Amino acid sequence: MSTKKGRGRGSKHKIPAIRLADPFYEREVERYESPLPSREYVLQLLTEAGCPVDVDAFAAQLHITEAEYDLFQRRLGAMQRDGQLMLNRKRQLCLPDKLDLIKGRVDGHPDGFGFVSPEEGGDDLFLSPKEMHRVLHGDRVLVRVAGFDKRGRREGKIVEVLEHVNKTVVGRYYLEGGVGFLIAENRRINQDILVPAEHAGGAQSGQVVTVEILTQPGAHNEAVGRVVEILGSFTGPGMEIEIALRKHDLPYVFPPDVEKQAEALPKKVLKKDLAGREDIRNLPLVTIDGETARDFDDAVYCEPLGRSGFRLVVAIADVSHYVQPGDALDTEGYGRGNSVYFPRRVIPMLPEALSNGLCSLNPEVDRLSMVCDMQIGSTGNIKSYRFYPAVIFSHARLTYNQVWSWLSGETKPDKKQAALMPHLQALDKLFRTLLKARAKRGAIDFGSTETQIVFDDQGKIKEIVPVIRNDAHRIIEECMLAANVCASDFLHENKQPALYRVHEGPTPEKLAALRGFLAEFGLDLGGGDKPHAKDYAALLDKIKDRPDHGLLQTVMLRSLKQAQYSPDNKGHFGLAYEAYTHFTSPIRRYPDLLVHRGIKAVLKGEKLPGKGLAEIGLHCSMTERRADDATRDVDAWLKTYFMRDRIGEEYDGTVSAVTSFGIFVALDDIFIEGLVHVSELGQDYFHYDQAKHWMLGERTGKRYRLGDRVRIKVMRADIETSKIDFSLIEWVDMAPAEPERPKSAGKAKSGKAKPAETQPAATKAAKAKTGGRKK
Repeated sequence: MSTKKGRGRGSKHKIPAIRLADPFYEREVERYESPLPSREYVLQLLTEAGCPVDVDAFAAQLHITEAEYDLFQRRLGAMQRDGQLMLNRKRQLCLPDKLDLIKGRVDGHPDGFGFVSPEEGGDDLFLSPKEMHRVLHGDRVLVRVAGFDKRGRREGKIVEVLEHVNKTVVGRYYLEGGVGFLIAENRRINQDILVPAEHAGGAQSGQVVTVEILTQPGAHNEAVGRVVEILGSFTGPGMEIEIALRKHDLPYVFPPDVEKQAEALPKKVLKKDLAGREDIRNLPLVTIDGETARDFDDAVYCEPLGRSGFRLVVAIADVSHYVQPGDALDTEGYGRGNSVYFPRRVIPMLPEALSNGLCSLNPEVDRLSMVCDMQIGSTGNIKSYRFYPAVIFSHARLTYNQVWSWLSGETKPDKKQAALMPHLQALDKLFRTLLKARAKRGAIDFGSTETQIVFDDQGKIKEIVPVIRNDAHRIIEECMLAANVCASDFLHENKQPALYRVHEGPTPEKLAALRGFLAEFGLDLGGGDKPHAKDYAALLDKIKDRPDHGLLQTVMLRSLKQAQYSPDNKGHFGLAYEAYTHFTSPIRRYPDLLVHRGIKAVLKGEKLPGKGLAEIGLHCSMTERRADDATRDVDAWLKTYFMRDRIGEEYDGTVSAVTSFGIFVALDDIFIEGLVHVSELGQDYFHYDQAKHWMLGERTGKRYRLGDRVRIKVMRADIETSKIDFSLIEWVDMAPAEPERPKSAGKAKSGKAKPAETQPAATKAAKAKTGGRKK
């Protein structure tokens, strides 16, 4: 047998030929003191074997020494956890693909059943309540297809649990008949978690607690845990946020090393930091934000250039100067992904020393920034731009309402502020120009109304009001869009790998469904098989005065995909840009920080590697959805609590969603949504038609459709489940024509224009914080 001396550090034995044949042997030598057969080689040998292989026989085949055996077992165990291998009952190594096993993640349902979403894509597999008893929501499993259920769905049987992801669970602790248990706040975790008396930690029945899972559920046992944190009363002040943080695994406490690094930062810009920067402190840049904003990440300046158009300067806080790749602040910022904005509380991406201090463009202090200096033509086209690091001095902290009152002539600025008016008027003129370019480009504006919860001095909800946008909001929005477009163009032209903000058009299936729906109204969407944003915009303009425009607009919006971060530039459909990225908010969005680093690299004549960007994009897209889910939970709880004192009251509203179990109604004046259960719709058998967005009565032909106007009575507000139930009083059919029966059997002012991407909570909440701003 051919052998040679081992090259691994500390190796004292000769390496067998079978080990040297590992295609990744050199890599393993570089990585480990005692190199083992690589994962790829293990899979290759097992594939060549063509049958299950005994573990010990496989170790002997690879000449695994006694000293290596434990490490080899760990490698095989890690491959099992990753779903690359599994052990059968005879303790033989098997390849899941050869056993027709499917690797996926469990999605639990409040009713006890669940599904497995395959990691490789494809249709979900149904898991019965019996199968779900072995796992919790979010666990990773290997399943085999065990048949089909009554609805024709593939039914799965769990072969192996690869990973139990729930280490702690937040919920309500109860003690009944001497038995303690936790009911999880996340209703997708349907199983109760037993809490033995010795592990109750002094918790009282009914309190909100966090439980550490000591024993995961199995086929023949319940999950067992111990109380590690007592949060208090379910209705205590701020409890809804404390629950949401833990339920959605949102990082909310900065680790000591992060706090230490933040505290070590200077309190002001140092002289040495000015090296290599352009000094534009004399330029009268200003910040324009909402009244309650505390972090100011952008400042703007505009001057007219006669027939040449305008000069627009957008200065963004230079977070990348203080947060370096791989340091504690960077690692924590990546983990959080974005800031999260709850009512009355912000969970920042970076410590306040940065987010509200050194990296906030506060008035009348020096700040480091990255600048996008643009020349924009008289038709709204960006003729040229330049990026450079700079030191700035914000000349004023202005608000949207303040700026708009000056521009509209409602009020006049004082003597000091009056000096800024020529620049603000230039911004307004530029905005009008950019609006025309936007319309010509064909960007989509879906009208919507965002809301804000107003609290009284005692912390109780006083009212829920619409966020009214004025043109000052839109001025800043267009300035930020222009800077973002320049950033994407700069990175793309210089072939610097980056994360783009990608928003793809409708899938063929959704497009066909949309066209079929529009045809019932005598409408059509232009563009053939590949419509452009212009086609959507043209149809929206055509229907804007129709009484059913809300219905049509909602269905059009739902036909589009959700925006996400990706290194693959596929354009932004809703904004009608061939390339788009996020540059303007590195304080509160990690992708923006990466864009700043990419721009700096290009300016230095360097190039950052693109390795790992796809994974970072997926992670940051996930953190957006996580924030969205968390803020939605908090809003739902607060609104349910608000409605407890309004049981029996009547309101007008609009059908906002139609499901198989009833219709959801959004109320006009208080902007709250609740359910009219199918049993409340009338004495009939109702059938749900997903394509037509309606519920149709079999006997009466009565139809409840998305967009219908209704009057309801509030029947129930359950803060345990954050659900509000209505009963129907009056109904107005908004549909254009009478359908065939089955053979068998407010005052808010809208004016809000939102880009077509489905917006995550971090963005929506930040807009609410700043008064409805889109960046």
